[in-house]
Amino acid sequence: MASIFSKIVAGEIPSYKIAEDEHFFAFLDIHPLMPGHTLVIPKKETDYLFDIDDRELAAMIIFAKKIALALKTAIPCKRIGMAVVGMEVPHAHIHLIPINKEADMLFSKPKLNPTAEEMKAIAEKISKSLK
Repeated sequence: MASIFSKIVAGEIPSYKIAEDEHFFAFLDIHPLMPGHTLVIPKKETDYLFDIDDRELAAMIIFAKKIALALKTAIPCKRIGMAVVGMEVPHAHIHLIPINKEADMLFSKPKLNPTAEEMKAIAEKISKSLK
């Protein structure tokens, strides 16, 4: 059964896309911890990140790095935090989160509720920052 992320990649569910290539897709988390909270996923359905073969996993990290650099340019912050939790959706994914302190990455804290207009503007700003 296709995950919600597979449906996003297929265009069956809308998303705030940041970037994609042949193998990976980056889009804004709709329940962000911080403005600009982005998810990076492989297009190929794989439940667990560490089940991805080494070459593809390395490529995914390189793709995530490009997104993180654009995110840091677009969203004022001290760092881009990276987390792999893997429990919320059965599709491997990396969280990229603009942070100013460690507490900004606490997944137990209340999520933000940005408007569609805010999400669209953030996605466009990050996309434009890609080099």
